[in-house]
Amino acid sequence: MTNPNSLRTEPSSLRETALAFRALHVPGRPLVLPNVWDAVSARIVEEAGAGAVATTSAGLAWGLGAADGDRLDRDGALGAVGRIAAVVRVPVSADIESGYAQDTPGVADTIRAVLAAGAVGVNIEDALYDDADGGAPLRPIAEQAERIAAARAAADAAGVPLYVNARIDTHLRGAGKIEETLERAAAFLAAGADGVFVPGAVDPVTVKTLVGGIEGPLNVLVGPGAPSVAELAALGVARISAGSSIAQAAHAMVRRAARELLDAGTYDSLTDGLDYAELNTLMGRSG
Repeated sequence: MTNPNSLRTEPSSLRETALAFRALHVPGRPLVLPNVWDAVSARIVEEAGAGAVATTSAGLAWGLGAADGDRLDRDGALGAVGRIAAVVRVPVSADIESGYAQDTPGVADTIRAVLAAGAVGVNIEDALYDDADGGAPLRPIAEQAERIAAARAAADAAGVPLYVNARIDTHLRGAGKIEETLERAAAFLAAGADGVFVPGAVDPVTVKTLVGGIEGPLNVLVGPGAPSVAELAALGVARISAGSSIAQAAHAMVRRAARELLDAGTYDSLTDGLDYAELNTLMGRSG
């Protein structure tokens, strides 16, 4: 197995890793990604048997002391991605939110930084965030297509077949968005995206319609109440992501344990924690 540290310095090795990551996206045999947010969560997921690791922008931002939604700076985000890539041997995909940049040259700079960090895939979303909480508006199709094209061109210039996953947020804003989703998907694939990520679409009828209407691998977001991996595979899904849900569950456990310790003075919440020696050994074998 190639040393992951060499992946950040040898373009040929990074190219091979990128090709291997692409090959994992098979409709009907989906790549399943329990998303990670730091080095230890990445190692745990890798050790569990994941064929790749992918970051959650929310979990990563929270761990670095920022809110999700384009509030984290590029250097902070990609520094974390680099630390993750340094400790795993499987391909890494980075959620770069909307690109950590205001314009297309900035998106290209972000992609070069992604490759330098050792990642071979990215998620780029079409939401436009500002300082207000709540649902962000969608970036105009033509503008988002230009940003995806800039990402594609930067990766191609580096000689790395980076997997560009175009996230489309139409279904996070309510029902009746199939036509708009398909229109955006077609434009983003034409601009150079390799796959399409539609969070918020999990009901079988919608998923089947998206699989049939999108000329590329479909990625869906899962959590409690969503169809099983087997059911989504049968619908033709090529990639399944947990998003921020694992990080949220981990942080919920922190709150439960803290409240129990502070309020009741007991420690039952800690009973099922991972063994110290196991974790220490796991991280000692990283990289």
